[in-house]
Amino acid sequence: MSRSLILRPPAKINLTLSVGPARDDGYHEVRTLLQSIALSDAIVVSARRGPFSLAARAPGVPADRTNLVWKAAQALWTAIGREGEPRDVHIKLDKQIPIEAGLGGGSADAAAALAALNVVWDGRRSRRQLLDVARTIGADVPFPLQGGTALAVGRGDELYPVDDVERLGVILIKPSFGVGTGDAYRWLDEDRAAGLAGSAATAEVDVGWSSGPVSMVNDLEAPVGRRHPGIGQMLDALRRAGAMGAGMSGSGSAVFGLFSEAGARSAVRQLQRPDWLVVLTRTLSRREAVRRIGV
Repeated sequence: MSRSLILRPPAKINLTLSVGPARDDGYHEVRTLLQSIALSDAIVVSARRGPFSLAARAPGVPADRTNLVWKAAQALWTAIGREGEPRDVHIKLDKQIPIEAGLGGGSADAAAALAALNVVWDGRRSRRQLLDVARTIGADVPFPLQGGTALAVGRGDELYPVDDVERLGVILIKPSFGVGTGDAYRWLDEDRAAGLAGSAATAEVDVGWSSGPVSMVNDLEAPVGRRHPGIGQMLDALRRAGAMGAGMSGSGSAVFGLFSEAGARSAVRQLQRPDWLVVLTRTLSRREAVRRIGV
């Protein structure tokens, strides 16, 4: 029982996010182009006799049953036919992906936990079977098991892999405030009910596809930006720094700019502010992304 696995689940950005009406299950219909990036958490999964345990040394991150990693452990334990509470594993979570930022850190951690626990518990589940378990945990949990670039539709858990985008530099900016996913979607519904204008594409970005550029758009950006003007200020700063395109990731509060890798290294120096967390990273290919979580 001495085996330990170290995984580095990567964050994601939403290159596009179109939001439809609310569904009967409480989710909204979405169509989003997801992209893995090199910013990662670290998870150490260790076989250890006794009850399942989780340690998370990060402000605002619970280490109990409300954490998606714990939910992933329970879901896989049940899926492999074992009764009661999960056992015989300790997980240590080192958070580097900001929370309440729209970067999918919690979902990536849960996906990585599924992959690691499948090994430690000898679950013998295929990637397809792990994807099925992931869908029971949350709409964003399947994507990290796929990684790279993918179109997600439905509630966001129906995935269609597409060609990797070319390697691009990415600058993230996370402000001092966070945004809850539920709040962002509620604000969108309120604004639409009030007749406020929807969003339009903010940039056409060449990502190396023969089919043409990606039209960046995020339907949540305007309603979140109306409540938090700092969103627009960060996006303007990225564009002034030379971003080919800039947008809010998911439900925010983080925003991102796309650059050449050299351009990103140069621009990051212009974007430092005391109330912003500025992170220099890059896009990941599908192979790079899945290697980080061992599937």
